Amino acid sequence: MALAALTTAPERAVLAAEDLSMFGTDPWWLVVVKAVFCFAFLMVTVLFSIVWERKVVAWMQLRIGPNRHGPWGMLQSLADGIKLMLKEDLIVKRADKVVYVLAPVVAAIPAFMAIAVIPFGPSGNEVSIFGHRTAMQLTDLPIAMLYILAVASVGIYGIVLAGWSSGSTYPLLGGLRSCAQMISYEIAMGAAFASVFLYSGSMSTSAIVEAQADRWFVILLPVSFIIYVVTMVGETNRAPFDMPESEGDLVGGFNTEYSSIKFAMFMLAEYVNMVTVSAVSVTLFLGGWRAPFPVSTFWEGANHGWWPMLWFVLKVQLLLFFFIWLRGTLPRVRYDQLMKLGWKVLIPVSVVWLMLVATVRALRNEGYDFSRIVLYVAGAVIAILLISFIADMFRDRRSRAEEEAAGPEPAFDPMAGGFPVPPLPGQSLPPVPRRRPRRERELVVSGGPDTQSDVSASDGKEAGGV
Repeated sequence: MALAALTTAPERAVLAAEDLSMFGTDPWWLVVVKAVFCFAFLMVTVLFSIVWERKVVAWMQLRIGPNRHGPWGMLQSLADGIKLMLKEDLIVKRADKVVYVLAPVVAAIPAFMAIAVIPFGPSGNEVSIFGHRTAMQLTDLPIAMLYILAVASVGIYGIVLAGWSSGSTYPLLGGLRSCAQMISYEIAMGAAFASVFLYSGSMSTSAIVEAQADRWFVILLPVSFIIYVVTMVGETNRAPFDMPESEGDLVGGFNTEYSSIKFAMFMLAEYVNMVTVSAVSVTLFLGGWRAPFPVSTFWEGANHGWWPMLWFVLKVQLLLFFFIWLRGTLPRVRYDQLMKLGWKVLIPVSVVWLMLVATVRALRNEGYDFSRIVLYVAGAVIAILLISFIADMFRDRRSRAEEEAAGPEPAFDPMAGGFPVPPLPGQSLPPVPRRRPRRERELVVSGGPDTQSDVSASDGKEAGGV
């Protein structure tokens, strides 16, 4: 169905032909106003998201949640921020002080930079700010999505440096986990982005939104959307992929040795990254600032003026609710499951899907009709399934032959090497030999054999036997 929609969509330019002449013409004071707005948007969204997360998770777990600070507890996150800033700021004795202090800054600043190229509205001069017509976007680049990928990659250095500079084992393990997780999931994320680039013909965020005027990419590229949703959860270290902060085995992860404002900056960076990846998902797959389908059909002005900002914010909040829903629903996965999902599932699926999308686009550009495209795609899918079936059959036959050649599995030795070891999955402990008693044990009581206690004991023994 998705491939049919992909092939029947209107023909678009293959090469990037975006017009970015409307950017770079604003006066300096308007650029400052837009930058301040982007910063304020992220901060307010983070404050709201923290309270919203605590309330939604409390509702899912039949608890009350924040209800003291402000109306309905809405100022709870602001109170938490003030409390963290007033706490004592400690520097660990064995820490590398310069890197230890700079790590939270390195983690927080890149999280704010990606929002600069996210469009909040049409790229034309739709709105007026203090009498000056301007676009609802700070700036745009021909390679805006590569800029977002680069900025997201820089943020991981803050986490890695925080774990290393603390001079402790558990933060170091958390930093290494986060680094490996970022590398694993960013490959699949880049392949999901490439599918969007192939179909839109541009890496500019405003051009990608314009390419979704007829149909959102979540309909044309559903596999890319699913892959990106999974990778954005892994990139932000959120549950169920929060292994770098796993308190069960790492105490608190890379930020264990941090307190006060430095700890708050790590927390701020996490929530800002959530908002950023949600905004990128909205831009690439959910139509960006465009109104949803039912609204855009009967209201012509829904995509003009200040209204596009409302649709954009609502879509971002919907994805933030998805983050919260996952945290309140799914348990944390093991680290081997996390890496297996990234390397053995997401990366192969994203590469195969990218090749399929590229093939369909190339066939459309060459002028092949729909029936031939369906025939080629169906033939390729059937061939892949057939090869995989044959490979599985030979793999099972080879593994069965190896098991027969190996013979019966050796008995499990609980004292292998002189040290007690637990059994592996599928193994069981051998029965413990017990020496039978030489004679039946008798109840020993005080006094002579004719005492009342012997009689009562024998009566109780007979009653128990019955």
